[in-house]
Amino acid sequence: MTEEAIVKENKQIARQYKELLRISYQTLTDEDKKLIRTAFDMAVDAHKDQRRKSGEAYIFHPIAVAKIVASEIGLDATSIAAALLHDVVEDTQYTLKDLEKTFGETVAKIVDGLTKISSLKKDKDVSLQAENFRKMLLTLNDDVRVIIIKIADRLHNMQTMDAMRPDKQIKIASETLYIYAPLAHRIGLYNIKTELEDLGLKYTEPEVYSDILTKIKESKEEQDLYIKEFSKIIQDSLDKEKLDYEIKGRPKSIYSINKKIKAQNINFDEIYDKFAIRIIYESEPSQEKFLAWKIYSIVTDHFRPNPTRLRDWISSPKSTGYEALHITVMGPKGRWVEVQIRSERMNEIAEKGYAAHYKYKQGDDKEERGFEEWVTRLQEVLESSEVNAVDFVEQFKLNLYSKEIFVFTPQGDLKSLPKGSTPLDFAFSIHTEIGLHTRGSRVNSKLVPLSHELKSGDQVEIITSDNAKPNINWLDYANTARARAKIKSSLKDEKKEIAEEGKAVLARKLKAQKIQFNEKSINELVVFFNLKTSLDLFYRVGIGKIDNQMLKDFASSRSNSLVSYFKNKIKKPQVASDLNKDEITAKYDHLVFGKEEEKLEYKLSNCCNPIPGDNVFGFISVNDGIKVHKKDCPNALQLQSNYAYRIIQAKWIDSSQQDFKAVIKLQGIDNLGLVSEITKEISSNMHVNMRNLNFDSSDGVFSGRITLVVKNNNILNTIIQRLKKINGIDKVSRE
Repeated sequence: MTEEAIVKENKQIARQYKELLRISYQTLTDEDKKLIRTAFDMAVDAHKDQRRKSGEAYIFHPIAVAKIVASEIGLDATSIAAALLHDVVEDTQYTLKDLEKTFGETVAKIVDGLTKISSLKKDKDVSLQAENFRKMLLTLNDDVRVIIIKIADRLHNMQTMDAMRPDKQIKIASETLYIYAPLAHRIGLYNIKTELEDLGLKYTEPEVYSDILTKIKESKEEQDLYIKEFSKIIQDSLDKEKLDYEIKGRPKSIYSINKKIKAQNINFDEIYDKFAIRIIYESEPSQEKFLAWKIYSIVTDHFRPNPTRLRDWISSPKSTGYEALHITVMGPKGRWVEVQIRSERMNEIAEKGYAAHYKYKQGDDKEERGFEEWVTRLQEVLESSEVNAVDFVEQFKLNLYSKEIFVFTPQGDLKSLPKGSTPLDFAFSIHTEIGLHTRGSRVNSKLVPLSHELKSGDQVEIITSDNAKPNINWLDYANTARARAKIKSSLKDEKKEIAEEGKAVLARKLKAQKIQFNEKSINELVVFFNLKTSLDLFYRVGIGKIDNQMLKDFASSRSNSLVSYFKNKIKKPQVASDLNKDEITAKYDHLVFGKEEEKLEYKLSNCCNPIPGDNVFGFISVNDGIKVHKKDCPNALQLQSNYAYRIIQAKWIDSSQQDFKAVIKLQGIDNLGLVSEITKEISSNMHVNMRNLNFDSSDGVFSGRITLVVKNNNILNTIIQRLKKINGIDKVSRE
C-alpha cells in the first residue's frame, strides 16, 4: 500500500470513530467516551496488520459492529467497547487478562463469551450449527449482551459477504436463517431480524431475491400514491383532534413476501398486503392508550375494519416488550390494509428492542421484568439434561418462532405461552410441582384432556393430586421446552425408584434359586438377558418383565456344569461393559408408527441408514411402502416440505419397557357396589391404568368389558385372578 493510501485509510478510520460517538442512541458521558476511546485504541493496535477478504483494514469490521450496537440496537458504552474488542482475544496477541486489567471484569466477560462462541472446533461430527447455537445460548449465563453483540457481528458479516466464495456464502446465510434471525426476533430486534432474513435469502436463493427486489422497486411509486391517498382521507380528522403524528408506509420484507408466495402458491401481483401503514403519535405516557384508541376510532370512522384482525398489544404487550394496536381495514380501491398505531415510545421499543426500555424506565423496573423473565426461562431450558444438541435447537427454535397466545389463570392473571401449548405446558409454566402433579384441567370451566390446544383468552384451571405423576404419554401432549425437560427428568427418577424395588425383589428370588446376589451373578444376568447396565436388570425385575420362569431358566443354564465347563474353555466369560453405569438404557427393538403406535411393514432408507434409537419419520412411498428416514436426513427437508401429506410419525421403542393394551371380559350376577369393587381392585395395582370401562346389566345378570394398560402378562394374570375372587363375578377372561 502506498503512503498516500495509508493516510487516506487512517482518515477514514478516524471519521468512522467520530460517527460512532455521534450516532449513539444513548447519551454518552465523558467517562463513557473515555472508555470507548481506550477500546478503540486497543482494537486499532491489535488489528493493525490484519485485512479482510475484501482488502480493507480489519478494524473497519469491529467499528461497524460497534455502530450497529450503538445506534440500531442502542446499547450502553460497555457494550460499544466490547463490540470494538470482540475479535481482539481470538485473533491477536492480547489476552483476556489484558482486557480485564484495562477495562474491568464486565467488558472482559462479554469478550470472553464472544470468543467462546467463535472458538468452537469446526471438525466435529455433530451438527456444528446446533452445537454452536447451544454454546452461544449458554453464554446468557454471563451476560445477555454477548448474544446481542454476536447478532450485530453476524449482521455486518452478512452485509459484507460479497468477497467470499459462493459455498461459504450459502453456509453462513443458511446458519443466519436457522439461528440468528429467530433469535433477533425473540429479543425484539425486528429491524435487524428483517435485514438478516432478506440478506439470508439474497445468498440462499439469489434469483428469487433479485426478482422480488426488482418488482418492489417497480411498484414503489404505486405504493407511495396509495399511502398518500389513504393519509389524505384521515388527515383532516386527525388534525382536528390536534394530534402530533406521522403516517408512514412500511413495506413487507422480501423474505416474508417470498414466504407468502410459497405458502399460498400465488404470484407477486396477487399479494395485497405488500406494506402496512404506520401511524406514530407523540404522547405523554399516561395518555398513550387513550390516544391509540382515539386514532383507532378515527381510522375506523373512514374505513371498515375486519373485526377478526384486531390485535391489542398495548393492553397485553408481547413478551419481547412490543406494544402497538394493529387493525386491518378495507382501504381505498377495495384493498385490505394493515394499520399499526404506536406512540413514539412504542415505536422505539419495536425498533430497538429492550434497549429502549432503559430510556423510558424512570425508576420503574416493570419494563425490565419481561426481559429478566425471558432470560430466566431460557436458563431453565439450558439446564435441562438434554444432551442432543440438534434436539435442543429444534426445541428452542420451536419456542423462538412460535407465535404467542395469552391465557388467564383462575385468579385472572395473564400468562403468555407459545401457540400450540396445552394445559400441561400451562401447568409447568406456573410451577414445576403443579406440572408434576397434574391430574386434569378445566378450560373455561369445562373439563378438557391434557392434549387440548389452548387459545388466546382461555381461562385455565389445573386440577392436581398428590398421587398424580407424569407418564410417558405426557411427552406427546407437552410442547414447551420447559415442560418436556421436567417430564423427562421425572420419568427418569421414577424408573430409578422402580429399579431400587426390583433390586430387593431380585435378591430374594436369587436366594430362592440358591444363587448368591453379588457382582458376578448380576453381570451373568445382564449378559444372559442381553441388557447393558445393572439398573436395566433391576428395572425390568421391578416392572415384572423378568419373571420367576425366566430366572429359573437362567439358574438351570448356570447349573448345567458340563455345558458351562466347555463354554468357559472355548470362550472367555462375557462382561457387561456398562454394568455399573447409573442409568436405565433403552434397548430399541421395535419401530412403531402414528399416534396409535402401530407396528407396520417398513424399509430403512439407504440415503441415511437409520439405526435403532435414531429420531426418525416414515415416508409413504409409491412402490416401496413405508420408507424410514432419519429426521436429519439430507432429503428430510425436501420430503417434509413437498410431500407433507405422505409423512407418518415414527419412533423406536423398547418393547421391554413398553406398556400394552389388554381387554378383559367379565360376567356375573349384578349386585349393588359391584362396579366400585372392580375398579377399586384394579386401581390398587400400581402398574395398571384403566382406559375404558363398559358395563351392561339385564335381568340381574351383568356383562362388562374393561380396557387396561399393563406392563406385562404376569400383572394381567394377577388382576384376572383377583377379580375372580370378587363376590358375584362368575367368569373373567381375556378378549
